[in-house]
Amino acid sequence: MSAHVGSAADTEHVVTDSDVRFSTWICFFAWTFAVYDFVLFGNLLPELAKDLGWSDASSTAVNTWVTAGTALVAFAVGPVVDRVGRRKGIMIAVIGAAVCSGLTAVAGWVAGVAGGVGVVLLILIRSVAGLGYSEQAINSTYLNEMFAHSYRDPAQARRRGFIYSLVQSGWPVGSVLAAVSVFLLFPVGGWALCFLVAVFPAVFIFVAGRRLKESPQFVARRRAERLLAAGDVEGATAVTTAAGLGAADESSPLAAAFKGESLRSTLVLGGSMLLNWLGVLTFAVLGTSLLTAANGKNIAFSGAIGILIISNATAFVGYLVHGWLGDRIGRRNAISVGWILSSASFAGMLLAPDGDVGVIITLYSAGLFFLIGPYSALIFFNGESFPVHSRATGGAIINAAGQVGAIIAGLCITATLNGGHTWETAAFLWGCLPIFASGLLILAARKIDPRTVRTD
Repeated sequence: MSAHVGSAADTEHVVTDSDVRFSTWICFFAWTFAVYDFVLFGNLLPELAKDLGWSDASSTAVNTWVTAGTALVAFAVGPVVDRVGRRKGIMIAVIGAAVCSGLTAVAGWVAGVAGGVGVVLLILIRSVAGLGYSEQAINSTYLNEMFAHSYRDPAQARRRGFIYSLVQSGWPVGSVLAAVSVFLLFPVGGWALCFLVAVFPAVFIFVAGRRLKESPQFVARRRAERLLAAGDVEGATAVTTAAGLGAADESSPLAAAFKGESLRSTLVLGGSMLLNWLGVLTFAVLGTSLLTAANGKNIAFSGAIGILIISNATAFVGYLVHGWLGDRIGRRNAISVGWILSSASFAGMLLAPDGDVGVIITLYSAGLFFLIGPYSALIFFNGESFPVHSRATGGAIINAAGQVGAIIAGLCITATLNGGHTWETAAFLWGCLPIFASGLLILAARKIDPRTVRTD
């Protein structure tokens, strides 16, 4: 297989297998660098708070507002990408996140001088930096469409999930890079230097990204929409038919995501990710607090870096395993099985005696393996669940739902702990139960045969 044509009416737009491989690598690096910036803020927030004299409550409040802003940005990105294209969306997300990383250093300085005004500026900048978090939804949209033109044969199609899991593994890679940069740069120039250095990887993406080709499906869809807007219904139909697309949709991508077959995907996948992110915040983001708290598992760690290594090594392997599994039993089923096993693993960890460190760490690692790993299947499954017209928008809505879940989890855990309950109780209520519910809810999504390739 050497090349595939985007549409009969657009014969100049040809995508080769080499183009798809190049796109895959660029998406991996784009996601890695986006995660690097996204995780960096969380890693450095305690030091930033110490420098600016924030209390624990103030620091938590700032992070909550940033999370809310990230959700809004992640939601808004989808319709934009469905209008301007996937290639431009990747560039916007990475460059925007990098610029905001540099501006974070400036906003931190302003917050130190001007107080409240600087804090508001910092929240706004870090919210826009949510473009980095949005990168995974854009990658899913873009690679779904590119893979459709390079992996048409059923045997080849069944490799798509595993290949995408390699791209999604940019999360643990980016997280480790962020931790290493803090270790090396913080002693030299403090938190501000760490954010400034995060700007430079975007230069590589900007230069390399100029070679990316737009997906043939998007090119054909946009051409059909222009013909339809000009009143050439016959021409628009000819373009969509030649490209294997459905009829051109005149509604906005946002409206399209909430009607027809897309409505089911939006509600089920969005609800599943919202519920699951309650568990992600509980066990992945606040895992150190749970494990070390006196009313949690009461384990003494030399530092959070140990947990970071465990969680990211677990996530990396989990991504690959669930990407491979999704190619065999279907992505929907792989996600459900993983999340249900995750809930069981974490419940066992909470019930384990506090002194049994080996059992606790083993079950905690298993819980992360089955919690984080299915996201390589989920993010790709998002792209398979929507037509070209609203694919980026649908993926962005689902992506944003995760941040909404994180906000809900933070509020619920705080209220539970303030109510006098233990960390173990809070983790079971707002971690184990939502993860289990998300594993059941995902089964309501439309089943998609991993051997089939969606071209519409």
